[in-house]
Amino acid sequence: MASLMENLIEILNKESEGYEGLLETSRKKTEVIIKGDLEALSQLTEEEQAKTNIISNLDKKREEVMKDMANVLNMDVNTLKLTQLVEILSTRPEEQKALAAAIERIRNAAESLQRINHQNSELLKNSIEMVQFELNLLQAMKTAPETANYTRGAYSTGDKMGVYGKGFDAKQ
Repeated sequence: MASLMENLIEILNKESEGYEGLLETSRKKTEVIIKGDLEALSQLTEEEQAKTNIISNLDKKREEVMKDMANVLNMDVNTLKLTQLVEILSTRPEEQKALAAAIERIRNAAESLQRINHQNSELLKNSIEMVQFELNLLQAMKTAPETANYTRGAYSTGDKMGVYGKGFDAKQ
């Protein structure tokens, strides 16, 4: 049981480090979204995916250790929770403290990650709305009504209201 507990605590610590790394990537992602740097956003998304895969593998290892612990404790695997293990370890205060600390680190990182991901989602949604607004504005400018400007021969010049160029000027 002791080696299983050490394995579990080690896996949870690695998992919390993974979540904290993912949290840092999400914070960088916020800055990149605000700047509008699509290339950097793509790179951070790839980095985020790699970190997520590592966390997923650690989660599978944790589930295996939890199954082994449930067998040793003669408990149901599906109902055994980490918080129950903390209570069970009341006779081993050092392991209990280490397990509780690892659980708390994961909980804090996951809550922060959820908050930042929600913020990033809102920023992306606002960016998409702004792009859509600008596209609609450009489209409306191209379909603006003609002016009442005439040439010397009494022909309409075909000028449109609000349109000063032939297309989109990326330098503005």
